[in-house]
Amino acid sequence: MFAFLFPGQGSQSPGMGSYLYENFKTAKETFEEASDAINLDLKKLCFTGTVEELALTENTQPALLTVSTATARVLTQDIGVKSNVTAGHSIGEYASLVLGGSLKFSDAVRAVRLRGQAMQSAVPVGQGGMTATLGLTEEQVLFLCDWTVKTSGHSPLSPANYNSDGQIVISGSMKALEWLKSNFKAEILPGEAKRAKLIPLQVSAPFHCEMMKPAQHKMEEFFKSISFSDSKIQIIQNVHAKAETNAEILKHNITEQVSAPVKWTQSMHTLKGLGQPNCIEVGHGSVVKGLLKKIDSEYFKVYSTSTLEDLKMIENLGK
Repeated sequence: MFAFLFPGQGSQSPGMGSYLYENFKTAKETFEEASDAINLDLKKLCFTGTVEELALTENTQPALLTVSTATARVLTQDIGVKSNVTAGHSIGEYASLVLGGSLKFSDAVRAVRLRGQAMQSAVPVGQGGMTATLGLTEEQVLFLCDWTVKTSGHSPLSPANYNSDGQIVISGSMKALEWLKSNFKAEILPGEAKRAKLIPLQVSAPFHCEMMKPAQHKMEEFFKSISFSDSKIQIIQNVHAKAETNAEILKHNITEQVSAPVKWTQSMHTLKGLGQPNCIEVGHGSVVKGLLKKIDSEYFKVYSTSTLEDLKMIENLGK
């Protein structure tokens, strides 16, 4: 048994998923199903779209979901790989819901297309942003956000992605982030932070913070007409880093996730607590693999699925 882990935004790149489409009927049908669901040519977007086109969050989210779901279907249906637990980083959690049978794929594709549009329109361009903090503990990051808001007078600012120990992304007001960049000194933090760094991220909106509440409300309205089912496998959700299978809980948490921080580090500790060291990064790239290496490289063994050779390696593990 493997844990299926799905990547989030930032893992996309032109050409992703093309080898799946060319080699597996299952994947081809998945791309066609997604394209029909939102009247968008996902094959064209993923295979020949530009970096800029793929970076538009309303395109990124359905593209990533499609590639991740196509990969999962090839693994389970064509190769025979079994999964007993899953988690997805931010948008990746939708692929977990599809894998568990909690959310129909066509509904998930429509949901993430709307999610991307809603998140982009929630905050005018330039008013919000995100910054990666490196070398800081969770306590230090929380202190930094609180100190910035109180001292600068600009808000909000809060942790958005707990990616790994020492790598936490903060999100919120661009004025607050710019003030922090100009006024940050490691000496103001509790404890030691000699190697602390702040790196502004090139993103189109301040994801996973309270500025995303308007987008969350739109998702709440959308999900009122969407049916969720209990998941067939455990899904470790971003909001609280706990494993869930109940339909109503899954629905509530995936909605809250829009403005809540992604507790990825905590989720991976939950995965470890479940006794699941063998993981597959189901989808394009190796971002998740890199994060787990930082979280616990001795415990986790992560396999990639970006090439046909990767899939053959996984297939051979089961023989």
